Amino acid sequence: MRYPASKLPQIGTTIFTLMSQMANEYKAINLSQGFPDFDGPSALLNAVGAYIAKGMNQYAPMSGLPVLREQIAAKVQRLYGNPITADEVTITSGATEALFAAIAAVVRPGDEVIMFDPAYDSYDPAVELNGGVAVHLQLHPPSFAIDWAELKAALTPKTRLIILNSPHNPTGSVLTAADMQQLIELVRDTDLLLLGDEVYEHIAFNGQVHQSLNRYPELYERSFVVSSFGKTYHATGWKIGYCVAPPPLTTEFRKMHQYLTFATCTPMQLALADILRDEPEHADNLPQFYQQKRDLFCSLMSNSRFTFTPSAGTYFQLVDYSAISDLPDKAFCEWLTQQVGVAAIPVSVFCQTPPEMRLIRFCFAKSDETLQRAAERLSAI
Repeated sequence: MRYPASKLPQIGTTIFTLMSQMANEYKAINLSQGFPDFDGPSALLNAVGAYIAKGMNQYAPMSGLPVLREQIAAKVQRLYGNPITADEVTITSGATEALFAAIAAVVRPGDEVIMFDPAYDSYDPAVELNGGVAVHLQLHPPSFAIDWAELKAALTPKTRLIILNSPHNPTGSVLTAADMQQLIELVRDTDLLLLGDEVYEHIAFNGQVHQSLNRYPELYERSFVVSSFGKTYHATGWKIGYCVAPPPLTTEFRKMHQYLTFATCTPMQLALADILRDEPEHADNLPQFYQQKRDLFCSLMSNSRFTFTPSAGTYFQLVDYSAISDLPDKAFCEWLTQQVGVAAIPVSVFCQTPPEMRLIRFCFAKSDETLQRAAERLSAI
């Protein structure tokens, strides 16, 4: 039998899976894949069990439970001043599904989609599978700031969508209010659409205010804004996210969503609605929670041979290993996992054409004990 050619011939197993598998094989401390090694709030976990016991185990509505969508709408209005309704919120099976549904909803064959490298690895395949053309613009260390003149020069009549990720994975950079004004000027009087990957929206440090697309009416009217409960509530395995978008875009988004997953886990949606209502301070306290972990990890690493600037957001820290090795970053991560016993992610895998750099990414969403053990091994190099 002759099987059809692959639709994604250049795509293999993700680096996250590969490094976690290697960490398990060599019994290394896994600071590669972005998941906490601690649980979320006990009230949230207990509520899921209670709803399961009550028999809340059948399909949720395709768009998500109204009680959860109403709580999200209230949160968006409270935090960002955007007076949306529940009809502008769609619950999805993880942020990755939401990203794919948004791209599938608006990208047609030949459309160009601009993304910034290092870019999360799901963007490009989603564009390609929907017939679009991914246009990669490289961000450069140490700031990894957007070059707005370069972005403007990259726009063509075929540009359909710009993907923005802030706080940014993997670099930890954060868009500023000045960046958002640049964006407003760039898209004014155009039909350009925006996709905001804002899954780390509650993890910006040093008092920075997260510059959500939700904050700016001129941007929101053309935006899909994607968020993640997994990141906010330390429950990445639940794979529950949501997309906020104005009614015309929500209508098209849901056409894709209903044929991807249709609905998302019912008892978990109910539990999340409860905690949004009863403990809104959880999200408000998240910056301080993770800044303490960032500061601990950076302090523990200060005497190592790695160099770094403390992350401005997310729960990732980039480090430069130039003083340690000339190996390419993927080979260095393999060596680090096998010989040192700490797993990391090479930054080059997030880039279409990686620049010359020696950067790897550590996840500090770990217990203090885990960070201490990892830093001890890394500082001994």
